[in-house]
Amino acid sequence: MQSVQFDQFGEPAEVLQTRDIETPHPKSGEVLVRMLFSPVNPSDLMTVRGVYGKLPNLPCTPGYEGVGVVEASGGGLLGKFLVGKRVALLNGINGNWQEKTTALAKQAVPLPKSLPSEQGAAFFVNPVTAYAMTRRVLAVPVGDWLLQTAAASELGKMIVRLGQRFGFKTFNVVRRSEQVEVLKSLGADAVVVFDPATQPADDLRNELHRVTGGRGVQFGIDPVGGLTGSAVVKCLAQGGRMLVYGTLSPEPLSFSPRDLMTPGASISGFWLARWLPQLSLIAKLKLIRTVSGLIQEGVLTSQIGEVFPLDRVNEAVAAAETPGRAGKVLLRIAAQ
Repeated sequence: MQSVQFDQFGEPAEVLQTRDIETPHPKSGEVLVRMLFSPVNPSDLMTVRGVYGKLPNLPCTPGYEGVGVVEASGGGLLGKFLVGKRVALLNGINGNWQEKTTALAKQAVPLPKSLPSEQGAAFFVNPVTAYAMTRRVLAVPVGDWLLQTAAASELGKMIVRLGQRFGFKTFNVVRRSEQVEVLKSLGADAVVVFDPATQPADDLRNELHRVTGGRGVQFGIDPVGGLTGSAVVKCLAQGGRMLVYGTLSPEPLSFSPRDLMTPGASISGFWLARWLPQLSLIAKLKLIRTVSGLIQEGVLTSQIGEVFPLDRVNEAVAAAETPGRAGKVLLRIAAQ
């Protein structure tokens, strides 16, 4: 079968190769999944570059999430139940960028027939993260402001639609002026162009205070870090909370301790791979039903961009990092 692999960390377009390998066999508690689609996410590319939070042994197949059909079980009631079902897969033991993969049965979630496979492929990383941060971890109240950076990303657009759906306001930070109208058309309450390379952090804080009537924000989320994330810290109001959920910038956060001490603010990390396993089975099932419903409502829908076959993976990873691209890049692995 075909599998995308890399033998050393480096630039994805240079180190990824498509090879023929033997079909894996599921162990006890695992399932064998025939993959249909898998997205190209920033976390996948960071892993290939060797800069992600948890790195695999090499050689390795990338691809943390995707959608496929369970073909066999290595044993266990859950695995047997899943055989023949189409599932969204958050794969923590074996990559999804291959024709067939093995994964823990508890990381495979059956999808409703009404949900397109392209949406199921991108079920976890963006939709579940967006929902979990805003509705479960921060629980942003109706009428309150949430500040987010990288707001023009697919996840950022979901946050805007969640604000519309649940009644909280979004203050959205983007890097390019052409992204402003896109977000406003989705219902963004405020959109600000901010480039920390050319603007001081106070520019962002001053604009935020102008929009919020001098209040600042109680809630902030940032996937960037570096100067952008550091500017968000200065925007936190009394008792404000900030979640960091990515490291798009290689630079660390840098701020005065008084930016937290004076308002009594706090910063926490959010990583879906750590948060999700902490939930009980009942809580997971409720979460999956809720997110599935919001995808079908259009709130957590992923815009799908270019779709590439597995043997064009190098083109796919290049397209995924093209500035201004529209939609999530997918790998089409097999016919349904």
